[in-house]
Amino acid sequence: MKTGIIVYVLGNQPLEENFDERKAVRDMDVKADRVELVFSGEKSFDVSDAWWKLTTKGMNRIVCRHGEIAGRSNIRLRDRELQLCAY
Repeated sequence: MKTGIIVYVLGNQPLEENFDERKAVRDMDVKADRVELVFSGEKSFDVSDAWWKLTTKGMNRIVCRHGEIAGRSNIRLRDRELQLCAY
């Protein structure tokens, strides 16, 4: 079963122009086939968009986790996980 994770990044601080999403995902060291980042201040891409994208990429299990920006191109995951989809 393929697993996708949506990381909903909380906070009101604007993203730095040179924020590297790929590095942030790599440094999180999560066990998933695909990871989508959703930022709370972003209006054009939200959790439902990320869920749809992961579903169309063949993810059977999709979970959502909270994260927070913890420095330059670094996201710290919070404790809880919410399962959105499982076949």
